Amino acid sequence: MRWSVRCSRSVGIGVHDHRNTHARTVKPLSTHCATGSNQLWSWDVTFLGSPTRGIYYYLYMIMDIWSRKIVGYEVYESETGELAAQLFDRTVLAEGCRGQGVILHADNGAPQRSSTLRVKLDALGLRTSYSRPRVSNDNAYSESLFRTTKYRHDFPKEGFKTIEDARVWVLGFVRWYNTEHRHSAIKFVTPEQRHNGRDVEILVNRQRLYEQAKERNPHRWSGQIRNWKRPKVVWLNPVTKNERPDEELKDAA
Repeated sequence: MRWSVRCSRSVGIGVHDHRNTHARTVKPLSTHCATGSNQLWSWDVTFLGSPTRGIYYYLYMIMDIWSRKIVGYEVYESETGELAAQLFDRTVLAEGCRGQGVILHADNGAPQRSSTLRVKLDALGLRTSYSRPRVSNDNAYSESLFRTTKYRHDFPKEGFKTIEDARVWVLGFVRWYNTEHRHSAIKFVTPEQRHNGRDVEILVNRQRLYEQAKERNPHRWSGQIRNWKRPKVVWLNPVTKNERPDEELKDAA
């Protein structure tokens, strides 16, 4: 037997009126693409442990999503927007991209949202982009970089004794990552080679080398040679193919 709304109210049972329900606003996913260096950056902060319980150092890192190069980094004793502003000032100067409209993606942490940092970013001509609240994988490039950092074979599991020790280790890691590490997502060239455009010649020569090897020994190849074509577009939080503008699809082909 069904009770009417009137019967339900008469015995004190609350009735939900859907007419008064406001639709929940869901922030759209921040989606961007880069077709060259210094167009789209990602940054974040992670902690580095020490042997002393409760004492941490904070690693700030800025990555160019197109090239995977670490363009800026520093280790500080605290996590603040003021320190981040100093780092971005130096990074933009080093990359020579002031006022060029670089998109900077970050999560919603306090330093990332600080008024001091946002004023500095405006002055430097950087455009801000943020992850959705309480969504951890909207800033996947920085998260992946931190995993690579902390799973490095020589990363001190017991922590860094001093901030100077942390800075020396991070300096060595960044040099290795940028200039020696052959990144699988960018056709096994180093981030610095791709950032500076030297990967173009490297990949052309590599393609030619593979083609010549197949011509000499065709019986060793069961199919096509490896694709060494340079990736033209890199996406941050890519949308589905049907949602992409036609001109971006053409660039990605």
